[in-house]
Amino acid sequence: MKRGVTMELNLQLFAVPFRKVSKTRGRKRRTHYKISENATVKCPKCGEEVRPHRVCKSCGTYKGKEVIKKEVSE
Repeated sequence: MKRGVTMELNLQLFAVPFRKVSKTRGRKRRTHYKISENATVKCPKCGEEVRPHRVCKSCGTYKGKEVIKKEVSE
């Protein structure tokens, strides 16, 4: 190498686990990774079960206002 020239080392150090995580320990950690049920509320106009903050499919209302024109068959 020439004098006065420095080498740059572009190293990236990563976190490496000291030991292997056993199947049991990994599964214990994942016990809280669950899929929850979709929340539903009753439509104030027709009483149909609707997901929150969405237009009711049966009557077409959202926040008490008619967004989609539909005929209510009762």
